[in-house]
Amino acid sequence: MAYELYYWDGLQGRGEFVRLALEDAAAEYVDVARESKKSGYGMDAMMKVLNSKSEPHIPFAPPFLKDGKLIVPHVANILLYLGPKLHLAPKDEGLRYVAHGLQLTIADFITEVHDTHHPLATDLYYEDQKDAAKIRTQSFLDKRVPKFMSYFERVLKQNPQGDTHMIGDKATYVDLSVFQIVDGLHYAFPRAMNKFGKLYPRVAALHDAVLQRPNIAAYVDSERRIPFNESGIFRHYPELDQDA
Repeated sequence: MAYELYYWDGLQGRGEFVRLALEDAAAEYVDVARESKKSGYGMDAMMKVLNSKSEPHIPFAPPFLKDGKLIVPHVANILLYLGPKLHLAPKDEGLRYVAHGLQLTIADFITEVHDTHHPLATDLYYEDQKDAAKIRTQSFLDKRVPKFMSYFERVLKQNPQGDTHMIGDKATYVDLSVFQIVDGLHYAFPRAMNKFGKLYPRVAALHDAVLQRPNIAAYVDSERRIPFNESGIFRHYPELDQDA
C-alpha cells in the first residue's frame, strides 16, 4: 500500500522534507492534496482527516503521513518513522536518536526562516509587517544563519565516517533535509548567500552531493517538485535580501 502524504497543495513548505525522503527511496506514495477529488483525494480528503470527529489520533496540522491506519504527524516524527523503512537512517538504534536530534535542530531553523517574513503574526500578510521583517531578517542573516550553519559545518567536520554525511557513512534523511534548507536559502537570499560555499564548504559539498543522487536529481528536474514560491517557508523578497 502506498504511503499517503498530507500537505497543502502548491507549497513545498515542511512537506518537502518528507517528499525528498520518499523520492530518494523511490517509495510509492500519494501526495494527497495534489491529487484529484475524483480519485478520492484532493484538499477535501485532507480536511476530512483534520476535521474528523471519529479518528482517535487526529493530527493538529499538515504535514502528516498515513501508513495504512497509522497517522504520523510532524516532519521530524515522520522521518524518524520512515527513516529505517526507506534505508535512510542509521542501523544503530542509538544513532537514530542522534539523527532525530539533528532533524529537530533543522526544524528550529525552519521556524526562524518562516519568521523572517512573518515576524509579528502568522495571520497578518507580509505586507502588513514589512518593517519588522527587515529588522528580523537582518538579524537572521547576520546572527542566526552563521550560528546554525557553523554548527552543521562542525558536525560534518567531526563525523569520523565521512564529511559529506551528517551522521555515519551513508546518506540519511538528515542529509536530504540539509540539502533542502541550503537550496531554500539560496532561493530566498541569493545576494546574502553569495559567499556560502566559502564560509561553509562542507555544508555546500553535502548539498551538491545530495543533488547528484540519481533519484533526487530526477525529482528536482520533474514536475513533481513544486517550485519555490512566495507562499512557502522560503520566500524571495528582494527588499529583505542583502549583500554578504
